[in-house]
Amino acid sequence: MESVGMTAHDHGSCKAERLAAAHGFCDAHRLHFTAVRRRVFEILLDEHKALGAYDILARLKAEGFGSQPPVAYRTLDFLVKHGFVHRIERLNAYVACVHPCETHDPAFMICRLCNTVAETSALPSRGMLGPAAREAGFEIEQTVVEAIGVCPSCRAEGVAG
Repeated sequence: MESVGMTAHDHGSCKAERLAAAHGFCDAHRLHFTAVRRRVFEILLDEHKALGAYDILARLKAEGFGSQPPVAYRTLDFLVKHGFVHRIERLNAYVACVHPCETHDPAFMICRLCNTVAETSALPSRGMLGPAAREAGFEIEQTVVEAIGVCPSCRAEGVAG
């Protein structure tokens, strides 16, 4: 799986493909991809930075959508549950999934300076955690892999510190 967020790519196609995948998934599973759900997903697709619920809520409010926190949290819960969005634990924020509607084990590279997030693939059962889990008789169901560092743009600007 390629990483996106810290590498050059066709952002228009990237956004269009993910929106189409979300629409197709919702249609196939008879889920309602409401205007608010679509807009929150678009907001997260617009940037490759993690946004907090209140950042998203502020944008929704400015656009005439609901302004109460449950609006954002219910929408984000739906988007996370169905694989369109990931929650970034370290930042208590959300980022659009690179491969919505696909089963995968994502890992995140988070720039500590600008909060840009790049998603890539993690294979916990094949890494160091896999053998340790097997030895303990533990079955891994989910992992959260978040690497903190400095992205290429911040390094090029000389702001790493």
